[in-house]
Amino acid sequence: MDISDIATQDYVEVDAEERLGKVRALFDEENPKGVIVTRAGGAEYEGVITQKQLLSSHIEDDTRAITLANPEGNAPKLERTEDVRDVARKLVEGGTKVAPVFETDQLWGIVTEDHILEAVLDSLDALTVEQIYTADVVTVSEDATLGTIINRLREHGVSRLPVLDEGGDLTGVVTTYDLVNFVTRDIEKTTTGDRRGEVERMIDLPVADVMSEPVTTVRPDDTVESAVRTMLGNDYAGLVVTTENEPDTVIGVLTKTDVLRALSYTEEEHMDVQITNIDLLDTLTRADVRDGIEEVTGKYSKLHVRHAHVRFHEHKERLRGTPLIQCQIRLRTNQGQIAGTGEGYAPTTRTTWRSTLSNATSSK
Repeated sequence: MDISDIATQDYVEVDAEERLGKVRALFDEENPKGVIVTRAGGAEYEGVITQKQLLSSHIEDDTRAITLANPEGNAPKLERTEDVRDVARKLVEGGTKVAPVFETDQLWGIVTEDHILEAVLDSLDALTVEQIYTADVVTVSEDATLGTIINRLREHGVSRLPVLDEGGDLTGVVTTYDLVNFVTRDIEKTTTGDRRGEVERMIDLPVADVMSEPVTTVRPDDTVESAVRTMLGNDYAGLVVTTENEPDTVIGVLTKTDVLRALSYTEEEHMDVQITNIDLLDTLTRADVRDGIEEVTGKYSKLHVRHAHVRFHEHKERLRGTPLIQCQIRLRTNQGQIAGTGEGYAPTTRTTWRSTLSNATSSK
């Protein structure tokens, strides 16, 4: 199946010279997966701005949209005839929910993760949540502030955080969308005075002011089809996974990205490897990553890796101009999930990711 029948020409668009304040307002008003940035009345494609970019950016509202819309960035440029599974992989590796679709080198429209999931929904009944959910879940406590939440979302590259009480029970969930919606709405109320001071005040607010409750959850034995129907029906990007006997005990998170990742699994003899932001390491290739994983996991005769996802993320921290790169590794094996995280200054990150992999597998 290709994307010619699921891509759409209905998308949110702004001119490259538009203010980012307007872009933030568009996310609040229309809740798009991403905003397409163009020039010359829509004739020239410039890039995509996502909600996650806006949240992680400290750029002022008066800055031009083109500043965040990098056409060579994470959003892949797709052709209308591309296969759905290939597109699913590209969205996962690009860390984006929307990508532009071209026909004869001209911008035709967009395709989103929801378009893909709706197209394959009936084929997801054979998968269970347990097979694809993310087990290494990142959480926050009820006394966390919005500043803490924002930092944790950035640090771990996730879009949602379950909120736990003192006893470790689930009481709420906070998402990237919740934060953007809350901050945009609150700032719009401030028509006079120092907006910077208003933002600083919000950073100290408790998570209870922005989290959603009660939380919609799924169990490990639920089908992926039913979980995706719940996500699409409620416009959720993900669901919290809890145990059957203890519904307040969090064991993981299932996101639309997890489902897209499962769609892109291959049945080739070698393991399927997905890499997000590999361009942060100029000298590293997909073959290098696959060889490294096979070398490390090959030491364990009973461990067989079926799928690997490696994600690189650049921090703002620098050492003599060299950026600090975080590496996250997740392996799906015949013995369950294995995950690890490490950091290093490029180009030493090439060694760091191998060390992260070794540490993760040694605990199995």
